[in-house]
Amino acid sequence: MAADFIQVSIFRRIFLMALPALLVGCISSQPAPRGRLEAQPMPPPMVRAPKIGQEWVYQVRNIFNQEIVDTVTERVVSVGDQIRISRSGVKAGPLPDEIQSPWGYVIQDPHWQPPQKFTKAIPLWPEQLQVGWNKFFTTQYEALSYPGATYYWGLSMAATQWERIKSPAGEFSVLRVHNEIPNFVSNDLFRVGNVRDEELWFSPEIGRWVVRRSSGRYITSGVYWANAYWEDFLEWELISWK
Repeated sequence: MAADFIQVSIFRRIFLMALPALLVGCISSQPAPRGRLEAQPMPPPMVRAPKIGQEWVYQVRNIFNQEIVDTVTERVVSVGDQIRISRSGVKAGPLPDEIQSPWGYVIQDPHWQPPQKFTKAIPLWPEQLQVGWNKFFTTQYEALSYPGATYYWGLSMAATQWERIKSPAGEFSVLRVHNEIPNFVSNDLFRVGNVRDEELWFSPEIGRWVVRRSSGRYITSGVYWANAYWEDFLEWELISWK
C-alpha cells in the first residue's frame, strides 16, 4: 500500500513538472493561418483611410481549446482629430471603444486586459509597409478601470513577410507582423514579470487585420518562468467587413 502511494506520488510530481511543457506543446500544435507567400508590392500599398460606418466583424477563438469565445463587431463612429471605433460582442455586449490619433496610432487600446490608455500613441501596424521594417516603441499606460497611475509599456514591432490568406470574409493580401511586449509593468502589483506576444495579418485594403493571435505570460513572486501563468491566448478572425 505504502509502495503504491509512493509510486502514485512520484508519477503525480513528474506529471505536474511536465505539465507546462505539455501545455506549450499542445498550444504549438494549434496551427497558425497559412498563407501563400507574396513578393513585396512596389510601391507599398496605402492603408484605407477611415470613414464613419466602416465595420469589421471578428470571430474570437480560444487557442487553448478552440472554443468560440465571442463574435465582436468593431465600427468607426467618429473621424477627426481622433478616430473612435465602437465595439460590441454578441455575448459580452458593449465593449470599451478603441481610439486612434492619428489613424494607425492607438491612444486607447481595449485589446489587452485591462484596457489601456497610453500617454503617447503607438502604432497598430508598421509605419512602413515594407518587409524588414522594425522598430521599438516605449510609452506609459493607464488602466481604464484603475485610473490615476501609469505603467511602462514597450512594443517591438517587425514586418516579416507578405502573404495572401483566406478567411470567411474573403481573400486578402496581408503583411504579416510580429509584435513583442517584453517586460512591461502590469497594474497588478502581484506580478513581478510580464511578456506578451502576437502575430498580425494586416490588410491595407481593409485598414485592419484579417487575423490577430495574441498571448501573454506572467510570473508572481517565487514562480519561475518555466512555470509562468498564461493569460488568454486568442485568435481574432475576420468574418465580414465593409
